Amino acid sequence: MTDERHPQAPQDAGAPAEIRDIHEVPAVEVITTTAVHLMTAAAVKVGLADSPDARELIDLDEARKLITALAGLVVSAAPEIGSQHAGPLRDGLRSLQLAFREASPFPDAPGKGPGEKLTGPVN
Repeated sequence: MTDERHPQAPQDAGAPAEIRDIHEVPAVEVITTTAVHLMTAAAVKVGLADSPDARELIDLDEARKLITALAGLVVSAAPEIGSQHAGPLRDGLRSLQLAFREASPFPDAPGKGPGEKLTGPVN
C-alpha cells in the first residue's frame, strides 16, 4: 500500500514521522548536511571553535578521523552531487587539512595527512 501524497512511499502508520518524511529530502541535501556536520566537528577538534576555550578542545586524533571521513564522503560523492555542491565542500576540506597541519606539533609528511590519501597532498 502507498501513501496518497507520495505514491512511491510505502504507508506504515507505525513508522515515525521522520522515517516517513525522509524520502522527501533530496540526496544532495543529506550528503551536504552530513559533510557540514563532519566539517563542524573537525573544526572544533583542530581548534577552530569560536570560543575562548577553543585551544582546550583540540583533539588531533579525533580530528584526523573526522577529516578522513569527510574526505571519503566528498571524494566519492562529488561526481553525484555536481561541482556547485562539491566545490565548497572541497574548499572546506582543504581548509581543515591545512588547519590540521598547522595545529600539529609534528606535521605529517605531504600526502600523509588526514584524508590526503584520497585527495592528494595539501600544501
